[in-house]
Amino acid sequence: MSKQVSDMDFKQVIIVRRDVNMGTGKIAAQVAHAAVMGAEKVKASRREWFNSWFAAGQAKVVVKVKSIEELMDVRMRAEELNLPVVQVHDSGLTQIPSGTITCVGIGPAPSELIDKVTFELKLL
Repeated sequence: MSKQVSDMDFKQVIIVRRDVNMGTGKIAAQVAHAAVMGAEKVKASRREWFNSWFAAGQAKVVVKVKSIEELMDVRMRAEELNLPVVQVHDSGLTQIPSGTITCVGIGPAPSELIDKVTFELKLL
């Protein structure tokens, strides 16, 4: 028997590239972009997931990868599970070139699905 949405735990995971030279404030801004973009995407496409996540306190976890290749691998695996994914490209106004992919957000979505993709990643 499948779980009801109301019985699931939800979270959002933001994956940050550590091979890009970003200061602490820059990382915080990029993570915030991913969190908002992901929340808006899920609010529009999976309202029941958004509502459950929002009502439970909007859990977020920030993890890191060492390369663009690792980031794209995680993104691909998330998309294979039909998880909502967003990708942040920097605007190039401060520390890094325009268009640089800085992070990927997954969810908000059921934690058990996100964990299938992100369980091995280290916290930022």
